[in-house]
Amino acid sequence: MSKNKVKPLVTAVFASTLLLSGCGLFGSEEQKKVDPPKQVTVTDTNPTKETTGKSESEKVEGTVKTELYLINKDGLVVPQTLTLPKTSSVAKQALEYLVANGPVTELLPNDFRAVLPEETQVSVNIKDGVAVVDFSKEFKNYQPEDERKILEAVTWTLTQFDTVKKVKLQMNGHDLTEMPVNGTPISENLSRATGINHDTADVTDITNTKPVTVYYIGGEEGNYYYVPVTKRVNTSEKNNVVAVVNELVKGPNVKSNLASEFMPDVELLEAPKIEDGKVTLNFNESIYGSFEEKIVSEHLLNTLVLSLTEQKGIESVAVTVDGKAELVNDKGVKLSEPVTRPEKVNTGSF
Repeated sequence: MSKNKVKPLVTAVFASTLLLSGCGLFGSEEQKKVDPPKQVTVTDTNPTKETTGKSESEKVEGTVKTELYLINKDGLVVPQTLTLPKTSSVAKQALEYLVANGPVTELLPNDFRAVLPEETQVSVNIKDGVAVVDFSKEFKNYQPEDERKILEAVTWTLTQFDTVKKVKLQMNGHDLTEMPVNGTPISENLSRATGINHDTADVTDITNTKPVTVYYIGGEEGNYYYVPVTKRVNTSEKNNVVAVVNELVKGPNVKSNLASEFMPDVELLEAPKIEDGKVTLNFNESIYGSFEEKIVSEHLLNTLVLSLTEQKGIESVAVTVDGKAELVNDKGVKLSEPVTRPEKVNTGSF
């Protein structure tokens, strides 16, 4: 995708497996917080032994959908939801599936690659919301240009689990304060606030900015997906919801191969209203993909919901146009209820 805007009418030809319905989006998956299965233990005390005393090789029957943050052909870190064997150590397994030439190999989507160096071994210990990850010495065998991508992929893969808010890294049992190849500083407690796929192309003075993460559309026809990008916005913008909407309207960097379905003349007609985790947005009619049919693009809504639910305290999004709430998306589905974030992102191409 070479342009940074996709006209909303184009979405009619998207072969989406992700349908917006009722109070959720992205198909029939349950709309809830991202929690590991209730019956499993996510605390790994070492690479070979569970806190429950069970062997690491002992699997729980069935499968589980897990977000893995992989690198696409443009060098962006992108979530891809893959079906993995259910195990009593879901956090550790997720990282094991980030290792090059490891168990993820046969599952990798086209034009994606794993982020961790080949033969890297991992252990994960989760306590009080902090996941401490210990890598083997093979961890340092990565290319310098992948350094930040590895930090982002590990952090965002682990923080998909509701039990993980922050991440600490070790290698051979020693705390890492910087990455071993290029020396990128590592925050004591990495989190999603650290950002992902940073875009500072239009920033002249970063000291007067703050980060917000928004989702754009990446990939190509028949294989589109949502990509999180951390932008820098002026600190004078006190309302992060407004800042997110403005960045979606502004669109991605023209050199990024990403796209937005927001037209440049989309505007909020009043300040967003936030109550009990729900944000209500009142847009002008430019939010419609078709003025004649007055429909709202499903994929525009998806990027809006994904972006806003990255903000603390926001769990659902309600959209009105000129104060009217009876909207319809381009699949013919009435948007009568607020839309919540899906449990997993990019569960299939569209």
